Amino acid sequence: MKSAFSPDWKSSKNVRKQRKYIANAPLNIKQKFIAAPLSKSLREKHKMKTMTIRKGDKVKIMRGQFKSKTGKIESVMLKKTRATVDSIFFNKKDGAKAFHPIHPSNLQITELNTDDKRRLKRSKKGEIKK
Repeated sequence: MKSAFSPDWKSSKNVRKQRKYIANAPLNIKQKFIAAPLSKSLREKHKMKTMTIRKGDKVKIMRGQFKSKTGKIESVMLKKTRATVDSIFFNKKDGAKAFHPIHPSNLQITELNTDDKRRLKRSKKGEIKK
């Protein structure tokens, strides 16, 4: 029997295989799936189109019922490939509020959390090569 995850897998038109690849991927590969596009000003500054989201980043929601709302990333769930934004809630049946999980592809990073200096090293490498 084949293993559940194969790192050699390239692509398939079969949606079932695409979903299986994403669902069975280890966390180091799922980290790449939580990337979100940067705003135009950040694209010009860092010479990158996308960057992985982290807690503390300011984002704008681009799709869905909360479109055009902004807030800070409260948490990132690697296993579910979702992020929660501090100002986005839904009401539960008992009246309590809960964070609404949003897929990172529906977010746009407007301001980066630069507490970790290693995070920006990747964008610096692109400048050195050119």
